Amino acid sequence: MNFNDLLSKQAIDPQRVIVMRHRPFERELNKVLPWLASEKPTVFNAYQQTQGEKLEKVMTAVEGDGYVASFIGYEAGKALFVGLYRIASSWPITLEQYWQFPAFQEMKTFGMKGFTGEDGRSSILWFDLEQTDIYAQWKGKLIIGWPPPERSWWRRSHRNEMAVLAVLEESLLDAAMPEWDKLDLSWYELAVLPGRWREALSHWRGIYFIFDESDGMGYVGSAYGCSNILGRWQNYAATGHGGNRLLRQRDPKNFRFTILQRMSPDMDADGVIRLEASWKDRLHTRAPFGLNDN
Repeated sequence: MNFNDLLSKQAIDPQRVIVMRHRPFERELNKVLPWLASEKPTVFNAYQQTQGEKLEKVMTAVEGDGYVASFIGYEAGKALFVGLYRIASSWPITLEQYWQFPAFQEMKTFGMKGFTGEDGRSSILWFDLEQTDIYAQWKGKLIIGWPPPERSWWRRSHRNEMAVLAVLEESLLDAAMPEWDKLDLSWYELAVLPGRWREALSHWRGIYFIFDESDGMGYVGSAYGCSNILGRWQNYAATGHGGNRLLRQRDPKNFRFTILQRMSPDMDADGVIRLEASWKDRLHTRAPFGLNDN
């Protein structure tokens, strides 16, 4: 069975379907795009709602009764399904209007270049892509083959044979979490962590480290409340400083978050605080050498 068979089963003409396999060249955006598809579908959809001139023309030709089958690049020669979107309508937007969209501002923090006007266009088309319920139960679970060449990231569905390779039980968009000692997150990433990651962090109490890439200064903190490390890191995601005096004076865009030590969930607060003080001493993070002010 191939992807066109799935479309035909839903009475959708493959000639009216454009298949996109998103794989951003921006490293940070490529990392978080599956998280955005899972946690912030409106932001993810915005990523595909503007296109280059050639694809604009193809999408305009099927506007009203055409579809975008949206996938994310998953290993070489494979694509992971996100959803089927109807191409409802389109209208032109200027460069200034483009960057007023909150979704584009958010993706810019992950390095997205976006519409710059460097190609000579003064405006681009914004496509109203309406997500359908068709095969919605397979979001993050359906994997199809992607014929070569890899760099050809969009296709006319009826001109390609894309075999159905697997339908998984669990979504790969909400990917399994790395080991705790391999976590290394930017401040921006804290706001888009996958659900399974948030669940794990909510159970972990421990000592964490904030590294400022601008000058190499560090901060040691501890987490042992009802939501543990997740609660503390969500506070940083919201405020940038978590209430710390010295962190207030810095740009959180330069912060990276790691875990120094994970401890038993039933360790009492006094034990956690004692270990926190030990890490501050060993890493010399107290002012003026670091960002801890006590």
